[in-house]
Amino acid sequence: MKLAYLQHEHHEFRDAAADAMADAQLQGVLGRLADTLGVRNREAWEDFADSAATRERARRIKDATLADLDKHLETLERSVTRLGGRVHWCDDGAAAREAILGILRQCGAKKIVKSKSMTTEEIHLNPALVEAGIETVETDFGEYIIQVAGHRPSHIVGPALHLNAKQVAEVLSPVAGETLSSDREELTRFARRALRSKFAEADAGITGVNFAVAETGTIVLVSNEGNARFTTALPRVHIAIMGMEKVIPRLADLPVFLKVLARGATGQKLSVYTSLITGPRRMGELDGPEEFHLVILDNGRSRILGGPLRESLFCIRCGACLNACPIYRNVGGHAYGGTYSGPIGAVLTPLYDGLSQNHHLPHASSLCGACQAACPVKIQIPEMLIRLREQLHHEPRALGRVERWAYGIWARAMRSPRLYRAGTWLATRTLGRLKRSTRWLTKLPGGLGGWTRTRDFPAPAERRFRDWWSAGAGDWGLGAGEGASPASKEPFDHA
Repeated sequence: MKLAYLQHEHHEFRDAAADAMADAQLQGVLGRLADTLGVRNREAWEDFADSAATRERARRIKDATLADLDKHLETLERSVTRLGGRVHWCDDGAAAREAILGILRQCGAKKIVKSKSMTTEEIHLNPALVEAGIETVETDFGEYIIQVAGHRPSHIVGPALHLNAKQVAEVLSPVAGETLSSDREELTRFARRALRSKFAEADAGITGVNFAVAETGTIVLVSNEGNARFTTALPRVHIAIMGMEKVIPRLADLPVFLKVLARGATGQKLSVYTSLITGPRRMGELDGPEEFHLVILDNGRSRILGGPLRESLFCIRCGACLNACPIYRNVGGHAYGGTYSGPIGAVLTPLYDGLSQNHHLPHASSLCGACQAACPVKIQIPEMLIRLREQLHHEPRALGRVERWAYGIWARAMRSPRLYRAGTWLATRTLGRLKRSTRWLTKLPGGLGGWTRTRDFPAPAERRFRDWWSAGAGDWGLGAGEGASPASKEPFDHA
């Protein structure tokens, strides 16, 4: 089976978003997202009586862990080593790829199976494995579909969410050697037949890590298909890769995160399979790997840890913010151009891959706050997007000349009372009075026209607040005591 892979693509979010909104099939798929995962997420929290306290506790654990991250990672290394495993520290994606390839060369692995891992997507592991001549098979059904199709994941939890059943059948039929129907059960049966033998043939299995428990050296894998258990139980070598922020201090902390992860991801009380793997196979055990390797990835995380956007490292990769976001539900995941999409992707991609190359992403949000409300650990995503927008002004290549000029004038006017008064006076005496009857601008010029293509823009009031205050404050009985009321509500209509 020859498979294609797409690398990370830096592109203009606006152009990609326009293409996505013109794709009728994609719009049909995304239109159902709010009625499926979105509804399940909301219902899961509503049915969980202790949700607020549990989410707050998960947030506090994350915060405290990051405050002493170096100590917890050292504890994790000691625990894994004590159990007979090996730990590999990697500064970036290139180092992680080389470490994994080195392990596979050492054990002579030619065939590997993988379970779902966004971290391996982040470091572009699959293309490197294929280039090295290693047969690589994704065993999560969604990941398997996009691997065959040569696509990138479009959702953190549902990587093939952008495809409907008919398209999935078209993708898999050439591999099956027959025309598959769009019946979901038939497609699942085919995947089971195609993948089952791969586990027994594999020389090594590669997984991500949902959580790593420092005190016990345990890695935790959460899934709904059981493929992660096959990937870790049958091959001789198990390689797990994790971002350094995935560590939690104690085993007693794990139930807190399991409660919020499943509800945030798929609206379940608990995922179908939760695997706790503690080192390689021991004497007398019937399954499990002979070798266990844990790859701990930095890839910019230590830089983020000491910065103002440290809170982005709270993310547990549940995808809840994507399900809630009105932007994601209109453009899908591929429009974001990176490994991570949706609101959290609009934060993580600029942090990991550079702000100037991803300058549109901080603006890919209405700042409505739905993402923060849905997040199991209450990450303040809107605030972080605003901080990234602020940082854009220190990235000369991120803004065009006209945009920098416009922001410069705006900033100067906001700092100068005289310019501010002059600007508001001019706006009210021109547009404010011109549009006094409709109070809306239906068409804005130049680049501002993007707003009015789909909605109107509120026109300035015909009278400034300061003018109303100066002229009418006395009529409002200021200082007359509680209960004083105006003779007319007219000022409110024009303020």
